[in-house]
This record gives sequence, C-alpha cells and structure tokens, in this order.
Amino acid sequence: MTSTILNRINMGFIASLIGFTSSIALIYQAASNLGADIVMISSWVFALGLGMGLSSIGLSIYYRTPLLIAWSTPGAALLITSTQGFSINEAVAAFIFSACLITLSGISGLFEKLMNRVPLQIASAMLAGILLSFGIDVFNVMNESPLLVGLMFITYLVCKSLIPRFAMLAILIVGITSASMQGLFVVPDLEWNIGQLVYIEPEWNLAALINIGFPLFLVTMATQNMPGIAILKAHGYHAPVSKLMTVTGITNMLIAPFGGFGINLAAITAAICMSEEADQDPKKRYWAAVSAGAFYLLMGVCALSLMTLFQAMPSALIYALAGIALFSTIGSSLQQAFVESPYKEAALMTFLVTASDFTLWHISSALWGIAAGLITIVISGLVTAKKSVPVKA
Repeated sequence: MTSTILNRINMGFIASLIGFTSSIALIYQAASNLGADIVMISSWVFALGLGMGLSSIGLSIYYRTPLLIAWSTPGAALLITSTQGFSINEAVAAFIFSACLITLSGISGLFEKLMNRVPLQIASAMLAGILLSFGIDVFNVMNESPLLVGLMFITYLVCKSLIPRFAMLAILIVGITSASMQGLFVVPDLEWNIGQLVYIEPEWNLAALINIGFPLFLVTMATQNMPGIAILKAHGYHAPVSKLMTVTGITNMLIAPFGGFGINLAAITAAICMSEEADQDPKKRYWAAVSAGAFYLLMGVCALSLMTLFQAMPSALIYALAGIALFSTIGSSLQQAFVESPYKEAALMTFLVTASDFTLWHISSALWGIAAGLITIVISGLVTAKKSVPVKA
C-alpha cells in the first residue's frame, strides 16, 4: 500500500516537473515581450498553477479519472509572435476572449461530437506519434551526457524487471544524484517567497481579439485538448468531454486577468499519470493526477523561487526523465494502433504525420495526423464501395 502511494506521488511529481520545466522559458519570453517584469511573470505562473492545480484535483476526484490540466505550450509559443504591437492589457482581453470560446465549445457539445467520431486506433496512433520523439530524445541526449543518461537508462532496465513499482522513483534519485556528483546540478541560493497575483485590467481591442484570442483558441483546442481527449480514449477512459471543456474554459476566464493565458487538458504529462508506473489498477491512477495537481499548486505559490531552481537543472535530466517515464505508454499505444483491423492503414498515416514536424497555419502535426487518418478512412471506404458495385453486362 505504501509503495503504491509513493508511486502515485512520484509520477504526479514527474508529470508536474516536466510540465513546468518543458515550457517555462516560453512563458517567460511571451510575458517579457509584453513588458512584464519578474513579479508580473511570476503572477502568470502563479495564476496558471492555481488554475491547473485546482481543476486537476477537482476533476480527477469527481470523475475518478486521471484528468490532468496543463497550460497551453503551443499557445505560449504563439504569443511570442502574435502579441507584437499589442499591450499586455489588450493581450489579457484576448485571453478572456479565447477562454469564452472554449467555454462555448463545451456548452454546445460540438467538440465532443467531433471526438466521438475518431476511432480508438486513430487516437492510439496519434498518441504514439506525439510521444515518439520523447522516447527517442532519451538516446539523443545520451550523446550530451552519456554517464548521466546511461545510468538512468540502466536503472530503468534493472528496476523495471526487479522492482517495477519503484522504477521511476529510483530513476529520479539516480538522475539527481548523478547530476549533482558531476557538477551538472548545483542548487542555487533561494529566498522562498510566496508569490502574488497581479491584476491586469483588460483592454478590449478588436485587432487583438482576432490576432491573439482566436488563434490562441484554435491552437489550444487543436493541439492540446484534442490530443488530451485522444490520450484518455487510448487508455480506456471515457470522460464527459463537453463538461471538461466548460470547466477549463470558465477556470481560464477567472485566471486570465492575472496572466493565465490558457489552460487545457494535458497530453504528454497526462500519459505519465495514466501509465502502469502510476498504479497497476487503472481505476486508481487518478490519484497520480491529483498528486500532480497538488504539486502545480505548490509550484504556483512558490513560482518566483522555483523558476530559478528549475533553470538550474540540466536539460538532459529533464529530457531523459520524460522519455523513460513514457516508454511503456509508447509501447502500448503502438500495439493498440497497429492491431489487424480496417483502420490499420489509417493508423499508420496518423502515426507518420503526427510524428513528423509538419505544421500549417500554426497548427501542429497532431491535428493533421488525425486529419490524415480520417481522410484515409474516407478514401478507402469510397474505393471499397466502388469496387463492390456490380458491373452491368
């Protein structure tokens, strides 16, 4: 029982750690471009941590499903280029506008109807395509830090066979210890101060709504919420999609005036909480998402200090930890995607497009992978139907 609880906490910690460290630099740059100082930037992180933490904990416990909420990483990247020429007040108004559109998507039920038409094999193929680069990166960063990543990988192989429930905990300990001994991770002097929320008065500007708010909505839905639902589906979880969109949209509206530009269903980090390492019983894995939500709250409160600490961690440690944590999910997703069925060819197209670097109109390969799979199904169906039409003598 104790080992199971530790696994849930550990996987929740890893998910939240990766969620913060993987894109905190994007948020810092996006806020800085709008003229925010370090206090206001920490307010952005505090607001996001508060929204993600409370919604992750509340939704996961209520639905008994690992529903991890994250900030929109593609959204943060979009803000770096789309906010030029606008003030931070106009940007905040655009954040609220985007959140309203997400809420309307949930209330109308259109997004859920769309996702219900996506076959499980296509969802699994997209998940495998999304996660593939994370698994490969383990061996890419081994070039940079062979001793650090090599020790973590060997620890995984040994512990996966001998003590699978403690595998990720052992990998985390070995990684931090090895990085410290090699001088790659030096804990900086920190002053632990509780963060503060800084209210930013929205300034409504039609151009900002069109150039910031609407693209932010599209990117968040297409590259974050859609993969998030697909990952839930691929793991056998059936959550009320429309209600989730409504809750995340309303929460987003509440935190937007403090810099909470966009929250959504997590994809990569959610897969960590849904893995076997989190809990052998799929019905209990929601506790890992609850754990991650608690760490998000803690990170939000201590945003200013933690940003300094996370920046001191070697990137090789973060990449290796993320990739190794996703090994089992990548394997099971590939297995589900390529079982013999009429959707096998469509699953292959989805996997290849999603795993590529293809982007168009600021929409990532994840959405285009789904589109490629569905187009393959439609074309195959039309060809099959044409072949089955009897030829008149």
